[in-house]
Amino acid sequence: VIGTLDVVGSYDLPYVETAGTNGMVPEQYSMELANRGTKVVSAHVQYDGLVKNFEAVLLDVIALGAKYAVIPWIPHDGAFTEDDNNTAIERMKVWGPKFAKHGIKFAYHPHGYEFGAGKLKGDTLFDKMAKATAGHDVYFQMDVCWVVYGGEDPVALLNEYKGRWVSMHIKDIRKGVPIGFEDPKLPAEDRVVVGTGRVDWEAVIGTAREQGISLFFVEDEGVDSPRDIPLSLAYLRGLDI
Repeated sequence: VIGTLDVVGSYDLPYVETAGTNGMVPEQYSMELANRGTKVVSAHVQYDGLVKNFEAVLLDVIALGAKYAVIPWIPHDGAFTEDDNNTAIERMKVWGPKFAKHGIKFAYHPHGYEFGAGKLKGDTLFDKMAKATAGHDVYFQMDVCWVVYGGEDPVALLNEYKGRWVSMHIKDIRKGVPIGFEDPKLPAEDRVVVGTGRVDWEAVIGTAREQGISLFFVEDEGVDSPRDIPLSLAYLRGLDI
């Protein structure tokens, strides 16, 4: 863990988002990052953990110093169903205000399977989630790769739910990859260096910034993260936006 944090510190980033602390207590994890010139601003939290013991998860988020708590996945067997969605909606409507009482914004991170219903058949499951949780301190984090892979347009989705997006995962998808899939099983080799794939990053990040979004996290799930992350950061720092 220390070696990884050393590498993260070398990237000269103002903030990071955690996805667990690899066995290290949250207070120490946050302190180690601070010693390397960065801080935790957001934390991924697990859906099942919130169901089993909300208070324990809340205390970890507070200990990390995070101002955002984001669910990255809703467990489900087979296809993500209307029932799965409805159950999640009701739970989110409870969790959002609980986090808000502690000054923490609560968000959900779609992975593509939420777009399965298709616009031609009416609202997608994500549309239903967004509309049902409006006004309940529930926000969203856009993972651009999964939005594109799920068949959606990230710029259109930002505009459709303006004010609900609080942060973004910057992850590109290889040119030529078929899109419109609900099952997020995209091979690592199709998750490429930012700026070399099919995403129009100037349009996506420009739109996000116009809407006041200021948190952007590079999430590299490709074949060689130590090689590719610096390349993605160099591309992003060179954008004129």
